[in-house]
Amino acid sequence: MLGFSFSPIGCLGIRSFPEERRFTEAPEYRNGVQCPVTAETQNMVHVAMTLDSEYLRGSMAAIHSVLRHSSCPEHIFFHFIAAEFDPSSPRVLTQLVRSIFPSLNFKVYIFREDTVLNLISSSIRHALENPLNYARNYLGDMLDPSVTRVIYLDSDIILVDDIEKLWKTPLSGSRIIGAPEYCHANFTKYFTDSFWSDPDLPRVFGSRNPCYFNTGVMVMDLQKWREGDYRKKIEKWMELQRQRRIYELGSLPPFLLVFGGLVEPINHRWNQHGLGGDNVMGSCRSLHPGPVSLLHWSGKGKPWARLDEKRPCPLDYLWEPYDLYKPKPKSRPNYQRSKMRLYQHHNLDYSSSNILFGYSNYFI
Repeated sequence: MLGFSFSPIGCLGIRSFPEERRFTEAPEYRNGVQCPVTAETQNMVHVAMTLDSEYLRGSMAAIHSVLRHSSCPEHIFFHFIAAEFDPSSPRVLTQLVRSIFPSLNFKVYIFREDTVLNLISSSIRHALENPLNYARNYLGDMLDPSVTRVIYLDSDIILVDDIEKLWKTPLSGSRIIGAPEYCHANFTKYFTDSFWSDPDLPRVFGSRNPCYFNTGVMVMDLQKWREGDYRKKIEKWMELQRQRRIYELGSLPPFLLVFGGLVEPINHRWNQHGLGGDNVMGSCRSLHPGPVSLLHWSGKGKPWARLDEKRPCPLDYLWEPYDLYKPKPKSRPNYQRSKMRLYQHHNLDYSSSNILFGYSNYFI
């Protein structure tokens, strides 16, 4: 039996949360007139995220962005996965979420790290070895059986579009997950030479045409996931990795091995990833060409850290308006200032542009 529980944690006050970790309460976001009066559980938009003290500031900004741009924010249900031994404890994290988002529909699940500790191998960046990175493997087991579809989101993202559009992505045929694919990327680099030189291992792809995809944004059919026991299929590759070292990059390669070539392709606008730079330097990067619905600071650099260090990348100013951490800077960040800075960096004509900051028709 898997070592985790999925009972909700009670919500108390915020008194026990350290002063330096306090956040301001988010605005109340209400449904638009076009939303149904009531929403049954099966009709809610279900979003799964991890919740931990290290990336808490990013998580709160991500939630804020989802609610801010949703047409029916009261019909979104968040499933938070918290590590059993997080320094702030799942109970305290639950208290904090409730204090920031008093009307939020959510549930916190406790993830026992020993469930996966014996399966984790060393990675090129220590942060990638965090057991909570592997919690997405267990969503089918942890979430209530009535939840048959979920959007998984990393903590270092913001949405600038209505999440219901992503939720409605069809998963055709036998597809289990949907995600933006990047077929121009060098797929071979995600596995070691010993993997590719093995006479049998590369045959796992068979006649598939695998492409790289980022697991930080996925639409998942949990019913098919459970029926196919995909958690076990991923664990088998993790067990082999412990024996033979067939990849270097944390929790991503097992997903590529199981789902590469079998992913429902989603428009790239839903994961403008890599904004945190590479896994070593965390250098600044630009957006991919095309429209933007979701920005993702995957990589070493995180916008909240770079902003605090007074060394932000230009795109970090797009994250700033969603930040709920306090104390705030002397001058409160706002959309217009962020927009002007970004335009100046890219030598765009601010006065004549018809680009709407914060929405999906934002182009660079």
